[in-house]
Amino acid sequence: MIDFSLLGAVLLSVVFLIVLILRFKIQAFLALLMASILVGVLSGMDPLAIVKTVQKGMGNTLGFVAVVVGLGGVFGAILEHSGGAESLANKLLAKFGVKHSSWALVLTGFIVAIPVFFEVAFIILVPMIYALQKKTKKSILLYGIPLLAGLAITHTFIPPTPGPVAVADILKADLGWVILFGFIAGIPTAILCGPVLGKFISKRITTSGIPIQEVAAVTKHKSLPSVGVIISIIAIPIVLILLNTTLNSPLVNEKVIPISVLKWLGMIGHPFSALIIANIIAWYVLGIRRGFTKAQLLDISSKSMAPAGIIILITGAGGVFKQMLINTGAGEMLANYFADKGVSILLFAFISAAIVRILQGSATVAMITAAGLTAPLLVESISEPQKALLVIAVASGASIMSHVNDSGFWLVGKYLGLTEKQTFKSWTLMTTLLALIGFSCASLLSLFF
Repeated sequence: MIDFSLLGAVLLSVVFLIVLILRFKIQAFLALLMASILVGVLSGMDPLAIVKTVQKGMGNTLGFVAVVVGLGGVFGAILEHSGGAESLANKLLAKFGVKHSSWALVLTGFIVAIPVFFEVAFIILVPMIYALQKKTKKSILLYGIPLLAGLAITHTFIPPTPGPVAVADILKADLGWVILFGFIAGIPTAILCGPVLGKFISKRITTSGIPIQEVAAVTKHKSLPSVGVIISIIAIPIVLILLNTTLNSPLVNEKVIPISVLKWLGMIGHPFSALIIANIIAWYVLGIRRGFTKAQLLDISSKSMAPAGIIILITGAGGVFKQMLINTGAGEMLANYFADKGVSILLFAFISAAIVRILQGSATVAMITAAGLTAPLLVESISEPQKALLVIAVASGASIMSHVNDSGFWLVGKYLGLTEKQTFKSWTLMTTLLALIGFSCASLLSLFF
């Protein structure tokens, strides 16, 4: 039985959240907290219970997310300043050749965005797009779309990037499964949204771009680290986390490996330990051995905390929103309603993320809000693979239709020298296709898991 007053409280809080962000330009962290409190007030919760719910939701969420996002931010910053992105791009472009450079660029973006924030990685690599365009005289989008696709897909689907980490924590999904499904969904999505779409769009939009001062030259380093070193360091946390997931699966039991050994391996493969190990290796191999001073590395690490801190706080507020829906009973009511109507939780997760994304622009806010709405709908019988697929569905929906209310829309348009109309026909189209293919992959995988 649907409680319309409770449903109204939830819907009104989501509308309130969007209005705060769009109309009043309130920071997402504060807006999420205000929307969460509104749910509690409208549902008739005791005032002190509302305050305790805020504290519980924030504390439960940040215990995991703060550590992973913080460690991931430092790890990415060291890789960024070492010149690793340029090294990887140069090697792949040389390997694939100019003729197949779009494939090299999508692969570069796919790998680089694992440790490095999307915006930073794009700005670092965009000079190479201009270098290729100048050499071939072809449309800038033949190279720009594949790079953007690789960056966006990994940033959306594959931990330790902050978005999927935050959603996985709110939904209590295992990161190993999220990484596995992120790669499975990401590969066909990267191919179709990258080289295939890039070739299609470049025939219809033949702009050469407008080189601007920021992309006039690639950052120079005394020497770039080898590609093998970069890929190996990026792979360390991913391999350790996947190994931990495998060891905790039914494939392995204490008859195969002693329980005491399993516990130690589990600790090493936990995202906390895996990222600490990766940070230490990156600090030494890409920092100290390459001539960075300890003071420089400290400065790089400290500055990386600023963007990480924003994401951590927004995610914590999303945890508050989820907890408020659970404590008011709204989550259970919605779960029963959708179950009676035969609506898939996977579809609900995708649509809710897509609506919030289109209305207010921020993929992060869309992910957190949709995860908060979806988490209370989960039942005890749902498996770890199914939770991971929900993460992919939420992330897909939160990527759809980037347009004028998304900072990414203006970043891409500015750095590729596109008009607003051209940006709509290229970047917006690509993000929409990415979302639909990603969700389709998650839906297909759900038939087998």
